[in-house]
Amino acid sequence: MSGASMHAIVRRRYGTPDVLSYEEIPRPLAGEHDVLVRVCAAGASIGDHLIVTGKPYVVRPAIGGLIRPGHLVPGSAMAGRVEAAGAKVTTLRPGDEVFGETTTGAFAEYVVVRADRLAPKPRNQSFEEAAATPWAVTPVQALRDAGVVKAGHRVVINGASGGVGSWAVQIARVFGAHVTAVCSTRNVARMRALGADDVIDYTTTDFVTGGPRFDVMLDTVGNRSLLDCRRVLVPTGTFVSISGGSSGLRWMRRLAAMILISSVSTRKLRPFIVSLNQKDLLVLKELVEAGKIKPAIDRRYALRDTADALRHVGEGHAQGQTVIQV
Repeated sequence: MSGASMHAIVRRRYGTPDVLSYEEIPRPLAGEHDVLVRVCAAGASIGDHLIVTGKPYVVRPAIGGLIRPGHLVPGSAMAGRVEAAGAKVTTLRPGDEVFGETTTGAFAEYVVVRADRLAPKPRNQSFEEAAATPWAVTPVQALRDAGVVKAGHRVVINGASGGVGSWAVQIARVFGAHVTAVCSTRNVARMRALGADDVIDYTTTDFVTGGPRFDVMLDTVGNRSLLDCRRVLVPTGTFVSISGGSSGLRWMRRLAAMILISSVSTRKLRPFIVSLNQKDLLVLKELVEAGKIKPAIDRRYALRDTADALRHVGEGHAQGQTVIQV
């Protein structure tokens, strides 16, 4: 397959989505433990926006380069068909329909992905729906592993209407929790449709002041102080953060404060970073095929319009998931 080309979204420096360009570049080759996937759809998330902008600066070493990006093509969540498999891949073969998440390269017609970061596409999903599903790994791990959510727990999700939050509402319900979603007025009905037991409209009600206390708070937006987050918890409750804000210095200060508070309090404050793996993709596949969870796709964009998609998610007002049609 050497010498073949493909269309892709390319960036050679950090910046706003304006730095992205639609280009024809060489098609990648799969290593012995990888597969080459013909991408049918990809997801565009706030995480992808962060990787393109390179902010906060503290994340740059982890995403490939301090001064300039280490990878030409961004994009992580995707779904498609296996085009070719590496010599040591035994679980997948050309033609298989798959979904999963990689660290880079999904905003393209072809992407190379480690075989252990892919799973068979849910039978009852389109490629677009499947491309939005890997983001549900984050709330699965955050609620199950960090929050240790059990049946009967009261769980509040701050930022419930976004790409991860809308999955979190459903996942918490699967775990048997009583779920309270915090969102804006325009999303109240949608949160109820996704299974939230209670919905708090933050434009009219402050969920921190008065009201119920929760066993677990999952924060996807990072817009409340740690004092506020502790205040909504029962004495043995757990706060799980998957957002540290836009400033690297603020993120580090917040992380240090969470560790310190947790060391002297019965309330636990836990930062969280997702671990990409096939096992949890298979968990999602089972839940999707059983009809227990489903994506809430907000908008669809063509590959050449990926910059517009990232502008949309970067505004922080996405209602569910945003997908790229390849």
